[in-house]
Amino acid sequence: MSHHIVEAENLDYSYPDGTPALGGVSFRIPHGQSVALVGENGAGKSTLLWHFTGCLFALSGNLSIGGLRVEKGNLAEVRRAVGMVFQNPDDQLFMPTVFEDVAFGLLNMGVPEAELEGKVMDALRTVGAAQLRARPPYRLSQGEKRAVSIAGVLAMSPDILVMDEPTSNLDPLSRRRLMALLKSFRHTKVIATHDLDFALEVCDRAVVIHKGRITADGPIRAVFGDALLMESSSLETPAGLRPGPTGGPEK
Repeated sequence: MSHHIVEAENLDYSYPDGTPALGGVSFRIPHGQSVALVGENGAGKSTLLWHFTGCLFALSGNLSIGGLRVEKGNLAEVRRAVGMVFQNPDDQLFMPTVFEDVAFGLLNMGVPEAELEGKVMDALRTVGAAQLRARPPYRLSQGEKRAVSIAGVLAMSPDILVMDEPTSNLDPLSRRRLMALLKSFRHTKVIATHDLDFALEVCDRAVVIHKGRITADGPIRAVFGDALLMESSSLETPAGLRPGPTGGPEK
């Protein structure tokens, strides 16, 4: 793959009932970039993310990962490159223990038993969850579940990390830990989120999607600082960019 560049060209998708979801979506994400995908509820963010792993396929247009078109014949290779963290960790955690959950994807990839322990524990240590290895996932807090679901994806060494609303249901401490963790990653990251201050800290580029179409794409501070653009896309300027008492951004 060519450094796992993500490229969409005029992507169109409609739901089974005919309701349009995406229209003419085009973008190019180079390797290593962190991109925030933002928009109001129903804008098409999650629908777009589901195309990255072939859970949905465009009705027209093209989405490619590292030069490979996302289509049924290429899904095994595409899914080795793209790791997706779902909005609800409970959709990813279903094994009796945390260790088994993180190991699940590796076993499906054919990783030898001799390598399994090291890879699972490396991933759990990366997210600060090594002490949870024997715990049943249903006994974890939301922050712990989020960390374990990320570990399960990281264990498979993806080149592209795709996340849907990663801060939903997190307490402030868990949110800060997740922010620090993501800032330390060197993966390409595509993060759909309503938490614009989180996006401002973690990402360097913003793609705004409104009613299934991209209305802005550029450096995150420039995009988020455009009050008229944000208002027209049913978004608010994040607190970190609003004028403070002295006229500058709030601290």
